[in-house]
Amino acid sequence: MSEALGRVVATERKPNTPHEFHFWTAIDSPVGIGTIVRVDGANPMDGQIPHIYGIIVEGFSYTDLQSPMHDVLGHDGLPTTAGYAATERAEIRLYTAAVLRQIPEEPLQPVPMGQVFLAEEADVQVALRMDSYLREGANTGIPIGVYRAGGTEAVIYLDADFLLGPEAAHLNITGVSGLATKTSAVEWLLASLFKHFPEDKGSIAAVCFNVKGPDLCYLDQPGKVEKSDEALYEKLDVEPKPFQSVEYFAPYTAKGLALNTFRNNEALLDNVTPLTWGLREVLQFAEVLLNKDDIDAKADALIDFITENVVDKEFSDPILSKKHRVQSFADLDAWFRDVLQGMERKDGESWRTHHVATIRKVRNRLSNISTRCAGLVTDAGAVSDLPFGSFEDRTVYVVDVANLEEDAQDLIFARIVSKLREHLERRDLGVKHIVVFVDELNKYAPGDGADTYVRKMLLDTGIRGAEPGDKNQARNAGERAVDDSPSTFHAADLRTIPASRRDAGTRRLGALPAGERRLAGRRDSARAQTARSDDLAAVGAGDHGALHAGRGDPGAQRDAPRQTRQREGILRRAIPEDHPRPGGAAPNGREHQVGAGK
Repeated sequence: MSEALGRVVATERKPNTPHEFHFWTAIDSPVGIGTIVRVDGANPMDGQIPHIYGIIVEGFSYTDLQSPMHDVLGHDGLPTTAGYAATERAEIRLYTAAVLRQIPEEPLQPVPMGQVFLAEEADVQVALRMDSYLREGANTGIPIGVYRAGGTEAVIYLDADFLLGPEAAHLNITGVSGLATKTSAVEWLLASLFKHFPEDKGSIAAVCFNVKGPDLCYLDQPGKVEKSDEALYEKLDVEPKPFQSVEYFAPYTAKGLALNTFRNNEALLDNVTPLTWGLREVLQFAEVLLNKDDIDAKADALIDFITENVVDKEFSDPILSKKHRVQSFADLDAWFRDVLQGMERKDGESWRTHHVATIRKVRNRLSNISTRCAGLVTDAGAVSDLPFGSFEDRTVYVVDVANLEEDAQDLIFARIVSKLREHLERRDLGVKHIVVFVDELNKYAPGDGADTYVRKMLLDTGIRGAEPGDKNQARNAGERAVDDSPSTFHAADLRTIPASRRDAGTRRLGALPAGERRLAGRRDSARAQTARSDDLAAVGAGDHGALHAGRGDPGAQRDAPRQTRQREGILRRAIPEDHPRPGGAAPNGREHQVGAGK
């Protein structure tokens, strides 16, 4: 057992409570804001020595001076004469700690007098209640980083059941851009999930939407790992290497001559698949591309009629010149033209309760889709899609939409997320658990934006909590993004979806500006909030605080292994022609784009 570093103290003005205590320590003690400590009580309760675990939230330093003026007079008003003083004034370091856990937990009493010890790794697990899911034979811990303080290094774990299991709620991630707090943190989390997710809980895969630059376009390429990060990877038992199984999907350019993706080097196209949809795939989500003025009750009824009675069916009617089998946008346009010509021949204003103006309006709006989403939506109806029903275990599926117009991005996001939910609920996706990561979700669902289809869908999934029974459904989408048995999405901008912060089962907090720090710490007491928010302001690149269901504190988790700077990929995305296929070694010892492991 380590030596005591301090003692609990209490005065009438500074009493200890069941939730907060004070202790003094030597000036050179290795403690500070965010350090976890353990108090061993002096008197047993029911035959058991009480142990109290706390995290330091405030520190004080003072001497026996009654007034600062006394110090000025003692040195003749000259700070340079301090070294000539006959004696040094006694100084005290007093710290305030918020209680994380008391053992025994009942009765809950004020913290007793006793010695204070620096928390060791086992103490950190107990203090943050990780011991409940790190039991031998029932270990569901997913390592996400390392707590470091006073020479103690302890792995911080999340509970797989609360992250991706039947009790899961979504994960919030927030932080300043460029400090490995969002995209890089999710990449690390995926790597850790793929390595440590319990095999008895089933298979797992990930779908990632790349919405800006080449950030996610080289997850399967190796990169340089610093020695400091190598030690972290080793402690967290994750190999510092890129993802081994990655599939990329991207639409064509508007002219249809090449794939519209940043991963455009011929040496890296062997695992890139075109993403193209036809009428059948798009018609179900026409609302994504049409506003409220386009889709009134009459137009919506006509679209439903077409979906149920015309598409993929032999359709005939007395006013039509021939039978139609509509399987593409070109077929649909021919059907509309035949209907309108038939109405003109009969000089009719309505057909099957649908007014001619409504028919012309819907024709115009639907025919427009293949033009607005050129490269993704085809007139001919050719389909190339994600492998719904045959997803593979520990595989990352990246959908590159960075170069697309907003209409096409909205359509891709809405359809893929909806299809994932459908397959997860039917349990025929190919894997049991799916994580969906959408970078920069604030583009799709800004807090002050229009009430679009995508935003309504995200709000709907974000508000849901864990549901009993077998039909656990997909819930909050966010980073800016998911599991079934249920699906968990991740949200990196706390302002994007109002329900995301309130309902989050897990939150990771990186370096934050002042306003976001106040938002992140709103649940804490005033003193704890101030200290912890200052701590979040000082964290470095790749460092996070963590809050997890049933335990946690923003200052508890430090130094998650930093992912490779995405800027390296942007600067080096033009991979040379002699670059090997994924899995090979770079010629001449050169280093190229870094992926999941740094």
